[in-house]
Amino acid sequence: MTGILIVNLGTPDAPTRPAVYRYLKQFLLDPRVIDINPIARNLLVRGIIAPFRSGKSAQAYRELWTENGSPLKFYGENLVAQVRQLLGPKYAVELAMRYQNPSIESAIQRLMQAKVSKIKVFTLFPQYASATTGSVHEEVMRVLSRQQIIPAVEFVSAYPTWQPMIDLFVKNAAKFDLSTYDHVLFSYHGLPQRQLRKADAFCHCLQQADCCQTLTPVNQFCYSAQCYATTQAIAGQLKLKPEQYTVCFQSRLGRDPWTQPYTVQVIEKLAKSGAKRLLVFCPAFTADCLETTIEIGEEYREDFLKWGGEQLDLVESLNAQPAWAAAVADYLRD
Repeated sequence: MTGILIVNLGTPDAPTRPAVYRYLKQFLLDPRVIDINPIARNLLVRGIIAPFRSGKSAQAYRELWTENGSPLKFYGENLVAQVRQLLGPKYAVELAMRYQNPSIESAIQRLMQAKVSKIKVFTLFPQYASATTGSVHEEVMRVLSRQQIIPAVEFVSAYPTWQPMIDLFVKNAAKFDLSTYDHVLFSYHGLPQRQLRKADAFCHCLQQADCCQTLTPVNQFCYSAQCYATTQAIAGQLKLKPEQYTVCFQSRLGRDPWTQPYTVQVIEKLAKSGAKRLLVFCPAFTADCLETTIEIGEEYREDFLKWGGEQLDLVESLNAQPAWAAAVADYLRD
């Protein structure tokens, strides 16, 4: 059998402060997420971020929570169930979360118990970043390194311009009349600029203003460049002109410079320059979650209205759409 491990970032087990505290602590103590001195990281996370942010984050998760629990987990379970059925009995398919549950370790144990001869690891992040895909791959290798027998392992590192994914985002946008919007935003989760530089082996990163806008062999693993590649693929199919859309980055944490421009600043500038209607894509997320539904769909919408805008709409992510499950199954089939 072939083992399939489908991994998303993670979610608290419940929308409560203790559960969110556990999630934030595990997430932010990952050295690939906050890549600073270990002592400083522990002091920052355990002493400041997790204790003080867990209450506010728990409130946001309560708004997000559904009768099925966390949307991220629910969509993941639904997606895996469909992929399992599509691939058939020659495949063992498991869902894992990098942080919290179901853990990567428990999912790998189930695959090994199914007597798989190899494992394919598919992360639900289209663009590669050390803090997301890299962290998942490292954890998979850590867990497998403790096994006496290590099966063949295949990692899917990134798929920023994978055509079935692009087609589905375009299809979801068809629910809106693009001609009625003043501007379109492609908002991605941000990263500290230092992490972009650390991933650059060719002294290319941030050397010029447009260094990320073309994906080349030099910057092929650059998160920002992959975000631009995804945007250009979607915008090209929608026949958007460059002046009609903007790439931007959200979820900044701390004072260090992150990938720019910042989504909230772009929204403010557009509103104060007279834009009334915005349409927002979030193509770094294949499942709607706190960063899309709450951060964009509620918080940034409120900001846009406060600054003079009239309507901000969010394009639905891929979630557990049957077409998305079929695409993932085709991708992973031997």
